Order: sequence, then structure tokens, then C-alpha cells
Amino acid sequence: MKTAKEAYLDFIKRLTHLISKNPQLINTTLSNIFTIRLIGNKTHGDLAEIAISEFINQYMDDFKSLHVGKDLFRAKEYEEDIRITNKIHNIDFAISLKAYGVGPLQLSTDKHFRMFPRLKTEECPISDPKIISALFEDVAFSGFSNVNVLPLIYDEKKKRCNIMVFDFEKAKENTAKICFETGKQHQKFRFYDKLDGFICEVRYGDKKANALQRGFWTDTKKESALQHGFTSITKGWVDYSENRLLVELFAHALITTRNGHAKALENLKIDIKAPKKNVNV
Repeated sequence: MKTAKEAYLDFIKRLTHLISKNPQLINTTLSNIFTIRLIGNKTHGDLAEIAISEFINQYMDDFKSLHVGKDLFRAKEYEEDIRITNKIHNIDFAISLKAYGVGPLQLSTDKHFRMFPRLKTEECPISDPKIISALFEDVAFSGFSNVNVLPLIYDEKKKRCNIMVFDFEKAKENTAKICFETGKQHQKFRFYDKLDGFICEVRYGDKKANALQRGFWTDTKKESALQHGFTSITKGWVDYSENRLLVELFAHALITTRNGHAKALENLKIDIKAPKKNVNV
């Protein structure tokens, strides 16, 4: 193992194995993460980052995880939320964690605004495999291809979640046509498979535009996008349940002293040790 990408792929393989052998661990974690939506619709995303980071530290002994944090995140050239180290090979790699409801999913903000202008230089529709391959290899897409995106997709009505990996190479291999389209809200280039199934899209938006609207997107409601762009770590949907006691715990923690936090943390560490003894790897 020599590269960060190889280390990342090895991590995904081992995380998938861990979850398959110990589903109760991820079910508990996901239930707690999405319970946070009872506090606020946007709060769970940030807390998902520290939760998954701690999950790695507690249950994957060969890896060390660090939550990058928003201040450091904004200073980074590439999008990342968690930095992971393979302790055996001493190789670092980054992960961009996305906690989104099922449906449209932003994979990259394209903060340097390179993708859309590059696609604009081509005559559409684009169906020549050589041109499509050249586009994916272009420097305009290099920033995204270097990002390891790990989406936590949730279906709030059905109380279920799917942890998926967006596979850039898989999307590239299955793209047969790129079309320019003007929708109600966005100008966009849409990527389709050979049966005209949607895979992903690049939306218009310059550097001054809202970062939450522009960039590289897909849609987790579309079967063709799931089939040609993702691999599921959880092997499909897993159920989660709300833990309202956690909300009460947060409420008390916010008006408690550091001394109270220290005592509570010790109890939490003891609680974590119990399932760790029975982890199958």
C-alpha cells in the first residue's frame, strides 16, 4: 500500500466488513446522529462528522481519525471533514462526510468554478467516449476526483439510513452522454448512462454564487444514480430509531459545569467498553 487512495479503499473495505459483522454498532450511532434532527434540521450534519470520527477511533484499531473542524476545513484546498491515518502504513487520507435526506445530493461545491466553464467549451450533447474520458481526466475535475465522499443518506419518513460511497471511477465508466439543460432553477450539464438513466450533474454557479447550489450533484432517489455512482457500505438501507433521552442529555449538558461533563464522560467511556469486548472483526 503506497497511496492515499489505496489506503482509503482499504479503509472502506474494512469499515464495510466491521458493519456487516456488528450492525448494532452502526445502528446505535446512526440513531443518535439522526435523533439530533429533533434539535435542529441542520445540526445533525456537523455532529455526524464527530460521531463517525469517534466511531472509527473506538472500533477500528488500525486507524486514527481526526475531525478537521470548520475553520481548518475552510482553509483546505480540497473539501474534507475527517482526516484518517492508517496506523500500520502511516498513510493519511481525507473524507468528506455528507448527511443528506434522500434526493438531491451535493458531492462537491466546485469552489474554484472550473467544471461548468470546462463543459461549456464542448458542443452538446457529448457522446464521444474519448471526449467524455478527457473531460473526467481534465484538471477541472481533478479536485473532485481527489475527494473521498462518504454520504449518510437518510429517509426521515421511513426512519432508515444508507451509508454510501460515491465511486468517481464507476460514474466515469458508466457515463455515455452529457447534455446541457436549463431547468427552473439551474443551468446544468447532466450525465447519463447508455439507457439515458441519470447519474450526476454539474450545476452553474460562479465563485460568488451560493456554494449550496452550485457544483457537482447527484440524486439518491434515482436508481440509475445509485447503480452507476455508488457502493453501499451498509449493503442497503438500515433502520434507525430516535433516542429522545439523548436530547435530554444535551439539554442538561449545556447548563452543566466541566466537572459534570468529566463525570458523565467517564460513564460514557465505560458504556462504550462493553460492546467493544464483543466486536467481531
